Amino acid sequence: MTRVTTSAPDPTRPAGSPDEQARAAAEDLGAFVAASPSSFHAAAQVRDRLVARGFSELDEAAPWPSSPGGYVVVRDGGVIAWVVPTGAGPTTPFTVLGAHTDSPGFVLKPRPTTGRDGWVQAGVEVYGGPLLNSWLDRELVLAGRLVTRDGASHLTRTEPLLRIPQLAIHLDRAVNDGLTLDRQQHTQPVWSLGDPSRADLLAVLAGAAGIDPADVAGYDVVTADAQHPAVFGAGGTLLASGRLDNLASVHAGLRALEEIGPEGLGGDAPIAVLAAFDHEEIGSETRSGAAGPFLADVLSRVGAGLGASADEHHRALAGSLCVSADCGHGVHPNYPERHDPANRPRLGSGVLLKINANQRYATDGVGAAAWHRICADAAADVQEFVSNNVLPCGSTIGPITATRLGIRTVDVGLPLLSMHSARELAAVEDVAALGRAARSALAGAWR
Repeated sequence: MTRVTTSAPDPTRPAGSPDEQARAAAEDLGAFVAASPSSFHAAAQVRDRLVARGFSELDEAAPWPSSPGGYVVVRDGGVIAWVVPTGAGPTTPFTVLGAHTDSPGFVLKPRPTTGRDGWVQAGVEVYGGPLLNSWLDRELVLAGRLVTRDGASHLTRTEPLLRIPQLAIHLDRAVNDGLTLDRQQHTQPVWSLGDPSRADLLAVLAGAAGIDPADVAGYDVVTADAQHPAVFGAGGTLLASGRLDNLASVHAGLRALEEIGPEGLGGDAPIAVLAAFDHEEIGSETRSGAAGPFLADVLSRVGAGLGASADEHHRALAGSLCVSADCGHGVHPNYPERHDPANRPRLGSGVLLKINANQRYATDGVGAAAWHRICADAAADVQEFVSNNVLPCGSTIGPITATRLGIRTVDVGLPLLSMHSARELAAVEDVAALGRAARSALAGAWR
């Protein structure tokens, strides 16, 4: 059973504390994160919640319906869901909210049961760009999918099992002058005592999935922080959680589709699409990543179901918008010099509009204006984010999607501290604002 720890309601909360709707949104995000320790779990959570709302799950290998309604399809650790409104035609545009389901951390290697000197350890490989020191001295779970010899996939998740123990200060007196971690030698977690030859980590994972270890023929398993998300701080203003980058955006799009519902909005509403890709943290070049064909495949099949010719489908794309929603950096009070001197987004002051002259973000003037219209409709404040010139920024699915499909794309997101930490920090009010903006975007407020 998942849980989110929260501060008790306090009628004397300080001014600026989130209202109950904002707290509920943050708590729901915390529950979503807790239920999504891997990209495969996150995709399944999106599917299950939307199916419970009345959406229909589709099989990519089967024919798809052409009737209006809400639909969802899972491809490995990615998931795309959409609503075709009544009255949609061959040139009806799409509004795509793009996000990603994966987060930096560690992936289980082949022959994962290792160890030495009386310790049983897990062999792991660094995934993406985690803040390595943040993973030390934390209880970790293993989660992901096991594939049996018949080709079936089985979700698995252990109880708290692993820990990467830091060296005591008595054995490294200079550690507070600078911690350097060897990515191979210093990041292998312990999970038991004894002889590694008598232990079997895959058997533990198979037991958690309820299958025979001898049937496991392949696996994709990651580590996740075992600590539950928590709303905390004066008046419950802050949210601490793993994997906010980027499950916060996936969750915002999910709640928006739940509100819109499979019946859609009617009128001339666009086709609302949530595209949550896997593998963004390692470049997106996979069948379930943004650089793969997943979104193009879905949009093409939706257009074909509406009777669109090739010309009409291109016209629909030309009138569409992709909102690439990923997390960005709020100003850190202990490192204020690391941020742009003029553009200084703060946690609790609104959602981000992410801009980069070298197109690491896809935002242009037209996209920026569309995002401002969306946020005005959602009653959400907007803050510009741009990197300090001496610190190159990361990138998102935005430029990839814009390049692949030619859809006008704007990069936005939730401001965080401690991005890529095992436990990141957000403001409760910003979580609610991003959710409102996602709803307005998918409803077509930019048009």
